Amino acid sequence: MINKIRTKLVQNAASILRSPVQLLPKTVQKRALLEALKNVFKEALEDGDFEFLEDKWLKVSIKDMGLSWCISYQNEQLVVVDKDVDKDVDKDVDEDVSFSGNLNDLVLIAGRKEDPDTLFFQRRLSIEGDTELGLEVKNLMDSVDLDLLPTPMKTLLNQLADFVQKGVQSPDTQSEVMNAYSN
Repeated sequence: MINKIRTKLVQNAASILRSPVQLLPKTVQKRALLEALKNVFKEALEDGDFEFLEDKWLKVSIKDMGLSWCISYQNEQLVVVDKDVDKDVDKDVDEDVSFSGNLNDLVLIAGRKEDPDTLFFQRRLSIEGDTELGLEVKNLMDSVDLDLLPTPMKTLLNQLADFVQKGVQSPDTQSEVMNAYSN
């Protein structure tokens, strides 16, 4: 019974969360994302590991939630923008590389429950644009030591990734996923 509830929650997570998240003002979304990125990549930022992203744009999209943000590194700081909303952003600036996937897959990547390369070859993670830049972004993500995250953030990420992984691995979900990708 609990496994079925978990499976249904995981299957419907994006549709359950889509409306509440989209009701949040974009400024709140951006601020939350920026603070999370600063926490996750604190050591990398201190070490100057984001210089490769200087004046380049990375677009991250959560396809099944209809969300996307552009991330850059400018003046030694991470910058997060929504080009559709931010008036001070040059609308002609195109992303140099784009990562997109569904919510559950991105949670699994963040929690190290799935390898991005595996999801890429299964066509569940899309990486488009500057291949070299995309590889640098992926390598930077892989280099994050989750043990250095603040304990509440690490605990939340681990629990969420475990929950999603168990929901995705249930027999019902596996057959639905296999049917979805075989069509």
